[in-house]
Amino acid sequence: MRVPHSLFKAYDIRRTYPDEINTQTVYAIARAYATFLTTTHKRDAEAMTVVVGADARVSSPELFREAARGLSKNGIDVIDIGEVSTPIFYFAVRHFRAHGGVMVTASHNPANYNGLKLTREEAIPIGQDSGLHDIKRFAEEEHFSQPENAGAMRKENIWQAYVEHTIHDIKITKSLKVVIDAGNGMAGAVVPRILPRFSMLETTPLFFDIDFTFPNHEANPIKAKNVAALRRKVTEINADIGVAYDGDCDRVGFVTEEGVTVPGDIITALIAQELLKKHPRATILYDLRSSRIVKETIEAYGGRAVETRVGHAFIKKQMRNEDALFAGELSSHFYYQEEGYVENSDRTMLLILELLSRSGKKLSELVKPLHKYFQSGEINSKVKDMPTVLRELKKTYRDAEHYELDGLTVRYPDWWFNVRTSNTEPVIRLNLEANTYNLMAKKRDEVLVLIRSQK
Repeated sequence: MRVPHSLFKAYDIRRTYPDEINTQTVYAIARAYATFLTTTHKRDAEAMTVVVGADARVSSPELFREAARGLSKNGIDVIDIGEVSTPIFYFAVRHFRAHGGVMVTASHNPANYNGLKLTREEAIPIGQDSGLHDIKRFAEEEHFSQPENAGAMRKENIWQAYVEHTIHDIKITKSLKVVIDAGNGMAGAVVPRILPRFSMLETTPLFFDIDFTFPNHEANPIKAKNVAALRRKVTEINADIGVAYDGDCDRVGFVTEEGVTVPGDIITALIAQELLKKHPRATILYDLRSSRIVKETIEAYGGRAVETRVGHAFIKKQMRNEDALFAGELSSHFYYQEEGYVENSDRTMLLILELLSRSGKKLSELVKPLHKYFQSGEINSKVKDMPTVLRELKKTYRDAEHYELDGLTVRYPDWWFNVRTSNTEPVIRLNLEANTYNLMAKKRDEVLVLIRSQK
C-alpha cells in the first residue's frame, strides 16, 4: 500500500489523523515492523513478544487496536499496557523483556496529530538509520511474514512496578511546595501516583484533567507561553519550584521560586554535577545546542563530556556506545543509563526535588552559577536552500573553527553558533551563545540576516 513519506521522521512516525496516519497505515506499519523484528532477530514470530501502549488522544484507541492486530496477524504475542506515558512504555519493554515496543503517541503535537514510536529490545529506538527506512519499504511492498498462527494478546498493569522503580532511592526530607503543570497530558495520570508517596511535598496541580485537545495550552514546556500559568502560580503561592511536562511525559521543564524558567541545558549541568559526585569520571553526553557551561561543569566535576547531535534516537545510540551515565538535551529530554539509556522525566523531577531538599538552597541559587553565558534561544527560519546558507556562513566566518556533527557549528573564543535543519519541521534552527549580552545580540542579528537573505 502507499504509505505517505511525510509520516516517517528522523526517529519516529508522526502526522495528521486521519488524512496521513490512520487505521490502514498503522496496520500496515505494524505488520512491516513485525517483519523487521523477525528478520533482525532471525527467529520465528511465534517466539517473540512486543509491548503496545498509547497516550490518551481521541484517535489513540483505534490506532492502538490496529497496531496490536497487525502484530498479532504476523504471529507476534502482544502485551497490552493500555494508556501510559512514554517513559512507562520504555520501562515496560525492559520490564517484560520484550523484543520490541510500539507506543501510539504524537507527544505535544496538536489534537489532530498522532504517531508511533517503535523500539527494539531494551527499548532501543528505531530511527531512519536503524530500521524505519526498511519498515517503510516493507509496508509499501506489503512484505509481511505469513505465520500459521496469530499471536496471543494479554493485558498487563505496569504502573505499580514503574512507580516503585522510579522512587526507590529518592529521599526528600524537607518540606517543599511544588506546582505541577500536567498540560492536560499523561502527567495527569502519572504524577498523582508518585508525589503522594513523599509526605514532605505539598503539591498544587495545574491542568491534570487528561484532554489531548489541550484546552489550556500546548503541552510543550520549552515554549515560554506554555509555562506562563505555571510561573504565575509559583509566585502567587510562594512555591519552591514549578514543574511542567509535555504531552507524553518524555520531557520535563522547571521554574524557579521566582517564576523564572530554567533552560534544559542548565538542568543538564545541574544533574550532571550531582551524579558525578557519586560516579566520578563518568561519561556524560550533551547535545551541541547546549551552553558551554555544560561541558565546563562536567569537566570541573571530573567527568568526561561528549557532545552529540540532536535527537533521542541518536543520543541513545551514542550513550550505549560511550557507556554514558547520563545525557541531556536543550529540549528538556534527560536520559539515564540506569533506565536503559532512555528518558524518565519523573525521575528527573524527583532528582531535582531531592537536591532542593538536601541542599537547603533555592532553585534560583543552585542555577545562578550556571548562568554564565548569554543565549539567543532557538530561532527558526524558513529557508529553501540549506546548502547555500551553509556555504555563505562558512565563507563569512571562515576564520572560525567549523564542525559539521549536526548542521554547522561555528566557534570563536567569545561566541559560537549552530545552524541545523529540523528533524520535525520544514525550518532551520539557529542557536547562538556569547560571553556578553551585547555580543550575543549583535551576532544573533548578524547571522539571522545572512540566513534569511538566502530565501
